[in-house]
Amino acid sequence: MTKKIIPDRNEIVKGDRWDLAPLFVDDDAWEAFYLELEKEIEAYDSYKGRLKESAAFLKGAVEFDLSISRRMEKLYTYAHLKSDEDKANQHYLGCFQKAVNLYTRASERSSFLVPEIQAIPDETVEMFLSDESMEEYRFYFKKILRYKPHTLSEKIERILAMSQDVTRASSEVFGQLDNVDLKFGAIVDAAGTEIELSHGNFSTFLMNPDRKIRKKAFYQYYRAYDAHKHTLATALTYSNKKDSFYARVRSYDTGRKAALFGDDVSETVYDNLIETVKAHLESLFKYFRFRKKALGVDALHHFDTYVPIVHDVAYRMPYEEAVDVCTQAMAPLGEAYVNVLKEGLLGGWVDRYENRGKRSGAYSSGCYDSPPYILLNYEEKNMNSLYTLIHEAGHSMHSYFSVNSRPYVDYEYTIFAAEVASTFNESLLTRYLLNRYRDDPKMTVYILNREIDNIRATLVRQTMFAEFESFTHRVIEENQPLTLEVLTDHYRRLLETYFGDTMVIDDELALECLRIPHFYSAFYVYKYATGVSAAIALAERVMTQGVAARNAYIDFLKMGGSKFPLDELLAAGVDMRSPEPVESAMSYLETLTDQLIRAYQALSCSK
Repeated sequence: MTKKIIPDRNEIVKGDRWDLAPLFVDDDAWEAFYLELEKEIEAYDSYKGRLKESAAFLKGAVEFDLSISRRMEKLYTYAHLKSDEDKANQHYLGCFQKAVNLYTRASERSSFLVPEIQAIPDETVEMFLSDESMEEYRFYFKKILRYKPHTLSEKIERILAMSQDVTRASSEVFGQLDNVDLKFGAIVDAAGTEIELSHGNFSTFLMNPDRKIRKKAFYQYYRAYDAHKHTLATALTYSNKKDSFYARVRSYDTGRKAALFGDDVSETVYDNLIETVKAHLESLFKYFRFRKKALGVDALHHFDTYVPIVHDVAYRMPYEEAVDVCTQAMAPLGEAYVNVLKEGLLGGWVDRYENRGKRSGAYSSGCYDSPPYILLNYEEKNMNSLYTLIHEAGHSMHSYFSVNSRPYVDYEYTIFAAEVASTFNESLLTRYLLNRYRDDPKMTVYILNREIDNIRATLVRQTMFAEFESFTHRVIEENQPLTLEVLTDHYRRLLETYFGDTMVIDDELALECLRIPHFYSAFYVYKYATGVSAAIALAERVMTQGVAARNAYIDFLKMGGSKFPLDELLAAGVDMRSPEPVESAMSYLETLTDQLIRAYQALSCSK
């Protein structure tokens, strides 16, 4: 029997790894930088109690704080990227912990800044900000002053800053258990090859045309979570308690309101998303009924919802070819965009392949003084990997334009805006692939199928997650117990709502709520759903309205964090305060389903 195992980190060739030299040439350079920064944070004391002296002094204090933050980001970025290469590497885990600890100490030292700025009389602040030298800091101060009702005394702010390291415990425990300690065994594929089951290839197994294999992978994968369900439920519960604690301390009515405040997003936007998606679920149900019929199964299970409905489409796309496809798909954004993208994806931005202990999933991460790095676990036989690449490339190009267009004070865009850039790229990729394979009926069906699955995963699934997060936080806020049974029972009810009568809900699927890393960054997932809704609308504008729409979109990428995200999107051409973009996205899902049904019927008739 052939056996395929996940390689160790040292078996990954250098050209397939990201190049972190722009951050630090080696660990010694990182350590020297750490020691230097550790000493410099003591200088915060020289600004304490003096911020109201003059506009010039206030500006100097802010610039010192930003300089510390900028260097802290550089230190942290290197440590977390190195740690994510192999979560079992204790040296880099130690570096990561040192970086987090230093960040906590710097936050403690600087905790006087916001309360002291907010204590400056309004007329004095207005006078300071009217000074021409303060122009680039005005939005920065606007955001700080908004938090006046939620900022506490200097002493309490210092204590809260000190608590940040400790309150990461739930997230860190989940991360170590999920990425390092959980073992899923091995699966023997149709060719007799024994393949170790992992986070990285679980979705690949669920796309296997052999129902026995994907069924085995599903149950085997969730057995690992069942074996640790009490620990995982406890970690998730206390992460929710952490959110509730900080919200109550800062005088927010709910944890959700606290999470939305920073982006200036009202709870109406969140609720509109859930209500609008649920009002249009029939379009999803139509797709699942068709999927069941196309697969020829008596009952549709979750392990039947990812496999392509056409099984004889041979797909294999090595990484380098995937880069070419991505750059061609993004051609509507112009030559400048495409050239930077290609150079980055081939030139050291990306850590491409899975290795033992590597963080699961994918992300884009960097800082003002580094390339916008991408972590992947690329699988060349899985089209999802192509989409993941172009998704993360959207984030990275957003970072590239932001860094090169904005000063450090407001270069960092919000997650709300970030999820637009990533899913916009996916939308253009689908359009490109449908045109590329327009003469291949099977591939056309395959791509339509893939796009529908992508939208339902990004829009509908993430909305279900968002509703689940609202529930779990509400339970805590109402002083009710959030036990394993409460978590899984409610999650099952949501599955029944969002899948209707189209699918059998296996008991194991209720454990899914225990394996979602984003639940440890509360009220994040709804931004995927709003992001894809905005992205679909913006992609349509770029493809149909030409240069003006393209320039408006590039300008959106260049805004960084210089405005609140809803205002940035409005300038780009979409109003997310209205339910209309979500309604349009759900209508688009139904349109794609109708196209898929017609294409599949035509393909069947041609056989």
